[in-house]
Amino acid sequence: MRSGALARNYFDMKYYLIAGEASGDLHGSNLMKALKEQDPQAEFRFFGGDLMQAVGGTLVKHYREMAFMGIVNVILNLKTIGRNLEFCRKDILQFQPDVVILIDYPGFNLRMAAFAKQNNIKVFYYISPKVWAWKEYRVKKIKTSVDEMFTIFPFETEFYKKHGMEVHYVGNPLMDSLGEFKKEALTPEEFRQKNDFDNRPLVALLAGSRVQEIKRTMPLMVKIAGLYPAFQFVVAGVKSVDNELYQKYLQNTGIKIIYNQTYDLLNNAHTALVASGTAALETALFNVPQTIIYRVEGGWVTDFVFRKLIFTMAGVSLPNIIMDREIVREYIQVQMTFKNVKNEMQKLLFDEEYRKKIKADYRCLKEFMGEPGCSERAAEKMISLLK
Repeated sequence: MRSGALARNYFDMKYYLIAGEASGDLHGSNLMKALKEQDPQAEFRFFGGDLMQAVGGTLVKHYREMAFMGIVNVILNLKTIGRNLEFCRKDILQFQPDVVILIDYPGFNLRMAAFAKQNNIKVFYYISPKVWAWKEYRVKKIKTSVDEMFTIFPFETEFYKKHGMEVHYVGNPLMDSLGEFKKEALTPEEFRQKNDFDNRPLVALLAGSRVQEIKRTMPLMVKIAGLYPAFQFVVAGVKSVDNELYQKYLQNTGIKIIYNQTYDLLNNAHTALVASGTAALETALFNVPQTIIYRVEGGWVTDFVFRKLIFTMAGVSLPNIIMDREIVREYIQVQMTFKNVKNEMQKLLFDEEYRKKIKADYRCLKEFMGEPGCSERAAEKMISLLK
């Protein structure tokens, strides 16, 4: 605890959280709720989104202002990123929190970890950067800048132990989110009626949460949807993305878009086409057969460097990484072609044996995910460490 806070009761602390994308906003909001239950007078200030803002505290910057991905896009926005970093540094010093809680988003957050450490502010990292997949050299920076690491996958504990670092495994926050959703989930009839869907089987299109992701995945998704009029294709829209971008691709296609209903959509979907990320794991936990697509700048050069020189895991999507084998097909970079995705969708939509195999692998995946209660466990451990 910082010296200026010694006069306060430890159940009256100031938390500064940094989440830079939609999934971080979700998990950050659940962590804040859990912290608030144990520390009712908690004061929150944060980089995040609508979900964190709904819990309470002060939102100082929305993640939609920080969603830069891909080498070229990052270079083009270096000035904006630099301004965000400088603003965050000043804001932290002015707020003087008891702890800075970083949520994934490593490019930005590891810089803020070093800054907070230099200024004698405790640093907790909630949801480890995926250094186990690539950029393993970042472990050295984590060891010097992060006071406590909270991991959400069992294999991360072994990874960090290999590098001489003890961590706190708290389970996976998605299990909390899914558990809460299922308590109040709409019935299939209610969901269809709410959104004016017909009786065709639903195919979920999860195009990503960033503008650049949507621009790269939506054209192919729309083209695939046009092949299967017997199915109702539905886009899970992201509120932080301008609707005009979606309509650029969806106009006159018959594909519907819904907002703030991703879990309801997955809960009722027959199949899904997903941009890699947290969405792939969520789709698996809802037991929906899927295929993964993803592309960044660089074409075959990026593809070669990524596969041969950097990435060491069984895939790029979380279901495959967790299982350490391919349980869902991935079409990344040069493999993200119409022909490849069409052939896979044909099997996902119509081959029942193929679908059964995927669902059997999903059951094994769920066993790795642990029990609900991650947010509560993380909050309890954080507060005990701050006493």
